[in-house]
Amino acid sequence: MDGRRHGPLAGFTIGVTAARRAGELGALLQGYGASVVHAPTLRIVPPADDTELLAVTGQLIDDVPDVVVATTAVGFRDWIEAAGGWGRGEELSACLRAAQLLARGPGAAGAVRAAGLRETWSPGAESMAEVLGRLLGEGVEGRRVALQLHGEPPPGCVESLRAAGAEVVVVPVHRWMPPEDLAPVDRLIDATAARVLDAVTFTSAPAAASLLARADERGRLAALLGALRHDVPAACVGPVTALPLQAHGIDTVHPERFRLGPLVQLLCAELPARSPALPVAGRRVEIRGHAVLVDGEPRPVAPAGMALLKALARRPGWVVSRAELLRALPGSGRDEHAVETAMARLRTALGEPRLIHTVVKRGYRLALDPAAEPEYADA
Repeated sequence: MDGRRHGPLAGFTIGVTAARRAGELGALLQGYGASVVHAPTLRIVPPADDTELLAVTGQLIDDVPDVVVATTAVGFRDWIEAAGGWGRGEELSACLRAAQLLARGPGAAGAVRAAGLRETWSPGAESMAEVLGRLLGEGVEGRRVALQLHGEPPPGCVESLRAAGAEVVVVPVHRWMPPEDLAPVDRLIDATAARVLDAVTFTSAPAAASLLARADERGRLAALLGALRHDVPAACVGPVTALPLQAHGIDTVHPERFRLGPLVQLLCAELPARSPALPVAGRRVEIRGHAVLVDGEPRPVAPAGMALLKALARRPGWVVSRAELLRALPGSGRDEHAVETAMARLRTALGEPRLIHTVVKRGYRLALDPAAEPEYADA
């Protein structure tokens, strides 16, 4: 695209709901030109300060389980580190050596070995489904299974093990709780409902569920759902993350590889595709969330001007009356002079007055190039 030097996300505003790795995701988005609104919908309880994790660790040391499942590298490492800080590191290591130790995939297996331990078995790829299949295939009736978690358990995992007769002990590394300051979340909800944001990103199912729950508490759930269903794409890192949103009828998008980089690349393709270029007065015009790209150069436009421009672009080449533009103008009342004022500022912001024609006594129109202009432009 002509605006590559400014990044494919130039002119778009994207919400980030992540707590962990929010800085990394925000930096990637900004590197491609996006403006970022960060509102962590959850906060992570540090393992070393987590009294529930301490209590569960003590229970496992006192009564060694038959099976321990390491589900994530970062979670397993932090569990070992927290136990060392409590003075129980050697006891936990001895407990894990005595149990059948399974790792969800290469990442978790690497963390197990870095702790001086050895996994009994691990699938070749990160697959909790394969781990669960192996356990159920071996039989878990009457066995005690400790499941190290990173946030919420994989859907159906605990239920399947208990239904098969296992006693499941959940090891809650990195528990998530609502943020202490809810103001950023409330602003993100309002900005999404007002269509100020062009997309919202989600990197965990609990983060998505937390956002929906907070919107419900504030009586804003219907407004939030309306925006996410129709106008503001919900971009998820993977299909599991998308489940709480899909349960509310929200269509989501996610990359084939469940990582932050592919998530950003997906947005780099998805959002510009929603803003097709228009040939106007010999220029290439792309209307985006808070800016307009004119021949690839971002031109920031105020909300009032953007409302007028989008109204014109819905029928490029047609004359749009002042009365119709007034209805599109936020908070304008009944004075058509507000349209003239906002239009003058819009033309100044675009830096090219010829992009918008004034049609005397009728209204305004985008100066669509003749080759692209419909026959009924002034009808």
